[in-house]
Amino acid sequence: MPDIHAARRARLRDLLAARDVPAALITHLVNVRYLSGFTGSNAALLVRADGTEGDDAAVLATDGRYADQSAAQCPDLEIVVDRQLLAALARRAAAWGVSRLGVETHSLTVDALEALRSLEPALAPGSLHRAVEGLRVDKDSVELDHLRQACAVSTKALADLFAGRLVGRSERDIARDLEARMFAAGAEAVAFDTIVAGGEHSAIPHHRPTDRLLAAGDFLKIDFGARYEGYHADCTRTVVVGAEPADWQREIYDVVRTAQRAGRHALAPGVALSEVDAAARDVVDAAGYGERFTHGLGHGVGLEIHEDPFFARTAEGKLGTRTPVTIEPGIYLPGRGGVRIEDTLIVHDGEVEVLTKSGRDLLVLA
Repeated sequence: MPDIHAARRARLRDLLAARDVPAALITHLVNVRYLSGFTGSNAALLVRADGTEGDDAAVLATDGRYADQSAAQCPDLEIVVDRQLLAALARRAAAWGVSRLGVETHSLTVDALEALRSLEPALAPGSLHRAVEGLRVDKDSVELDHLRQACAVSTKALADLFAGRLVGRSERDIARDLEARMFAAGAEAVAFDTIVAGGEHSAIPHHRPTDRLLAAGDFLKIDFGARYEGYHADCTRTVVVGAEPADWQREIYDVVRTAQRAGRHALAPGVALSEVDAAARDVVDAAGYGERFTHGLGHGVGLEIHEDPFFARTAEGKLGTRTPVTIEPGIYLPGRGGVRIEDTLIVHDGEVEVLTKSGRDLLVLA
């Protein structure tokens, strides 16, 4: 999709021009993919602020393993095949007469940055301050469609899993089963390590599945997602297996469900990130479980499972439009159990689109 990537590079050029940065060296592979379409494991991209598409205003460097792949995925870019990526692009920037080079200081190692300075001292590298991450917050239509498909694959796999028996199975077995169902439904990969947590383990926010067998009356918390065309789904559901819920289970589940609804309803373009967090957190605080809600309310999602923006008490900034985010409050009672309910949603002008279409009522499953 060269046109999509050219449009993204044009947005970056506008930003560079506004900051008076003559060129940018992009080294974070996720950002390289976003701007070029290249999906290999070794590449860097040089973008010239005053260039136009079709000349040498953007150059992708990679190594010989990816010569054919880069040519196929990036037909609109000049490709430089060189094992010394930074050296090759530093030479090109110097040939352009660039005096200041924006670099991704959150991606480059200290050694790489020092090497870059020594290669071409006249370049004077300076931080881009996560410029491309900022561009990635508001997604284009291609990205949103990939996210919709990732979420559809995920929730279909969960529904199929819940149609079978769970009591007596191990956390690890359930996790592998769910992942296999996501692959069968069209996932290219899992979005992250699947969390399956039964009983007291559900009180651990990022529990790793074990051989613990599910017993009647257990909470079962599943945090999972599929990846599709590089885009990540993120969903969490908590159910009770094998028996009617205890009073304490119903109580904390109802609080989390109410908090999650408050967080979803707070989403709108221009709303402060901290206000969205507060909308849900205030519900948990009022119920007396504030100290048991131990993480932020949610985060952006896209080419990375956790990306800007982030909802937290101390978060700065406001929501944009066409922005996919998660809303995921939780309550965790050590030694007993916990609940998290999470959806991936898109914040549009005038509406919020829920992508993880799975019910939020407390289910009792066999």
